[in-house]
Amino acid sequence: MPPRAREQLETPRLIIRDFVPGDAADLHEILGDPETMKYCEPAYDFEKTRRFLASFCIARGGAMAAVHKQSAKVIGYMLFNETSPREYELGWFINRRFWRQGYAFEACQALIDYAFNVLGAQKVFAETVDPVGSIGLMQKLGMRPEELQHDPLNKTTRYIYALKNTEREVLI
Repeated sequence: MPPRAREQLETPRLIIRDFVPGDAADLHEILGDPETMKYCEPAYDFEKTRRFLASFCIARGGAMAAVHKQSAKVIGYMLFNETSPREYELGWFINRRFWRQGYAFEACQALIDYAFNVLGAQKVFAETVDPVGSIGLMQKLGMRPEELQHDPLNKTTRYIYALKNTEREVLI
């Protein structure tokens, strides 16, 4: 059974909504870009993007699309999953042509607000193996370091940052 449709969120420049099958080409611009995917996994070919869109983004409701209002183009893949009761994982991939313009912050802030104010979340967390590109954004969102996970086999460190509802109230 497909997940229940989530509310569409709106920011000054974005609409954040559930993915639809017609998003495949725009999503592939993101997931098919080796630079965007370098800390995650190899860039997807179009067929893998299409399957991922159908099985994870749509069937499981594991992510939402960040759509640029002016162009109606999907410019962001926003991971948004309830991993345990009242705890949500947040992640993002933004189309490289839109990097460093505040879109990731805008979309993440809207999803954090939605998680806490509408869904009753107690915690929102994000993780990265790219400390240079993502930790600054996590901190700007009010997240704090929660855990480091070292993987000696792959020689990586996973940085996990979180924002708890009780901490958020202090920040507002």
